[in-house]
Amino acid sequence: MGVSGSGKSTIGKLLAQELNWLFADADAFHPPSNVEKMRQGTPLDDSDRQPWLQALHCLINQWIDSECDAILACSALKATHRQMLSPDRESVKLIYLRGSFELIQARLHQRQQHFMPVALLRNQFDTLEEPKDALQIDISDSPAEIVRRIRGILGL
Repeated sequence: MGVSGSGKSTIGKLLAQELNWLFADADAFHPPSNVEKMRQGTPLDDSDRQPWLQALHCLINQWIDSECDAILACSALKATHRQMLSPDRESVKLIYLRGSFELIQARLHQRQQHFMPVALLRNQFDTLEEPKDALQIDISDSPAEIVRRIRGILGL
């Protein structure tokens, strides 16, 4: 979890590939109306996020029920979002990719072909409720180093 540009998809894909686990990006579960709203520079509110969070909740429960190892890259900016997504704290491990506004803003300026504009980053930081019960990983290292650190801490 983390704000847009923190490396959720990059790290999640790399970690899933190394572990031979499933990977899903929560961005793919947004309804078209949410994508269009963000593309136009309008932040989502909780009513916009509700159907998206519900779809992700169902996905996570399917993975748990089928005892499937998987990684979901998801912003999960608020505690209430994480509560909804993590029904079983024994089965779901939360990793918070943490970085400064300046570092992430620079990354977003380099990113192409994504619906999330740089202008919404401040709103994401303002909305973010940093988790106290998550593994916090500094994102200033390379993706390979971040994955190595996550694997080491989780014993994977």
